[in-house]
Amino acid sequence: MREILQAPRIKLLTRFNALPEGVKFLVDLRADLLPLAREGAAFKALDDDLRALLVTWFDVDFLELRQITWNNAPAALLEKLVAYEAVHEIRSWQDLKNRLESDRRCFAFFHPRMPEEPLIFVEVALVNGLAGNVQELLDESAPTQDPATADTAIFYSISNAQKGLAGISFGNFLIKRVVDRLSAEFKNLKTFATLSPVPGFVSWLDDRLAEGDAGLLSQAERKALNTIGERGRGAKGVMKELVHSTDWPDDGEKSVALRGPLLRLCARYLIEEKRRNGAALDPVAHFHLSNGARLERFNWLGDWSEKGLNQSAGIMVNYLYKLGEIEDNHERYKSTGDVSASSSARALMKG
Repeated sequence: MREILQAPRIKLLTRFNALPEGVKFLVDLRADLLPLAREGAAFKALDDDLRALLVTWFDVDFLELRQITWNNAPAALLEKLVAYEAVHEIRSWQDLKNRLESDRRCFAFFHPRMPEEPLIFVEVALVNGLAGNVQELLDESAPTQDPATADTAIFYSISNAQKGLAGISFGNFLIKRVVDRLSAEFKNLKTFATLSPVPGFVSWLDDRLAEGDAGLLSQAERKALNTIGERGRGAKGVMKELVHSTDWPDDGEKSVALRGPLLRLCARYLIEEKRRNGAALDPVAHFHLSNGARLERFNWLGDWSEKGLNQSAGIMVNYLYKLGEIEDNHERYKSTGDVSASSSARALMKG
């Protein structure tokens, strides 16, 4: 019965595993297939079969964790890091070199059938205390720190490199493996945390403004916003206009008026807003909460790049991986959707 129910194409697809570039070909094939699978049942069935095959082949036990350094990586691999970086654009070779300095680490998963193609990679900064601003963290002119003196590892970028492996998750295993590697290398490291964007926040805020959410802003917030906007636009209109511009961080009055409501609403978005299945609405939050992290701290104007302002209103978040709490946080989030958050993070929702 198993032979009869197995689609003939599975036998054909499986044979690609024996070809030198066969696995990479199938990964790229699925990347091309994904948009088609959303439009037609026939393509959806093919995608299901191909995904099931790739899930088996890309089991985490088959993957190799490698550290990528400026001196040991071939130029072709370094170029792929630049191309695949999905969180904070690598602007130049000097920028890349800075991210691979002695007080930085970059780790990636590789598959034996794709030895020169990173599947997913994470960039880490070794610092003292929680980092709150990504521009300062990536400042090329900042002095290089002795990594042996660092007490905190900041995961500031995690990028999936292969579109064809969408829906096949091994990012959680990557973080755990990297924590183990760093803990063994640097005995002074006590804190493992992220500096993460909130990519769905502005989009969610736009929807709330469009729907006319009556309780979105407090009376004091309305008053503050009305004083800096054009007469007659209303507080919500002023907020929408400002959030979709990129010059308000340079205006002290506008920044002060926006800080309170944006931080409060961002806390509401990350802690309370859910998908239908009970998971956090924000994809980055869902990823880290699923891995057992705790929502630790909100950082005002943590990313003042155009992308950071347009997606996250400049806000960045620290998710804390506290080793003794990871399993409990993971189980509670998976079973009830409860978000583990610090008292200071929850206090922001009260304004």
